[in-house]
Amino acid sequence: MSPKPWHRLYSRTEGSYGIFSLRRDRSRSPRTGKEHDFIVLESPSWVNVIPMTAEGNVVMIRQWRHGIGLETLEIPGGIIEQDDTPLRAARRELFEETGYEAADMISLGFVYPNPAFLDNRCYTYLAKDVVRNGNQDLDDKEDIDIVLHGISEIPNLVRGGIITHSLVVVAFYRYFMEYQSHAPE
Repeated sequence: MSPKPWHRLYSRTEGSYGIFSLRRDRSRSPRTGKEHDFIVLESPSWVNVIPMTAEGNVVMIRQWRHGIGLETLEIPGGIIEQDDTPLRAARRELFEETGYEAADMISLGFVYPNPAFLDNRCYTYLAKDVVRNGNQDLDDKEDIDIVLHGISEIPNLVRGGIITHSLVVVAFYRYFMEYQSHAPE
């Protein structure tokens, strides 16, 4: 038996904090009839890009993440602006964070980062045969180093706890599911 939809009685925004708004929903359980409050973080959707060179290297980035107070190894990505499509945002973020461009961008789908309390999506694209066509165009809040890793290194970087960003791990999982011939044994 599948869960039934909950009836939302009302929603109200309780605060806006730049990249997130905090919303409180009052909903009724279809099973018990009881009312409950739920906190939802409203956020623009995000995009991640796996930039692959013709030689099979992934253009990755190292940056400081304030939420955990550590440097992370990731792939380029960011917020999808209101008037952007996921594809346009992917191309923009790739160039801004790395200076690389790709003629061919392939969608690897999307995931809901945490549907328990987030309302957004994270789209992933594979950027094939990327080439460096310029310099990084970083925001004042960004400090990003570019590093290259062979695609065959990625599983060991995940296993070894070097790649720890969950949305980056999911992006590579999607890549390896789609392109099994590149998966290391």
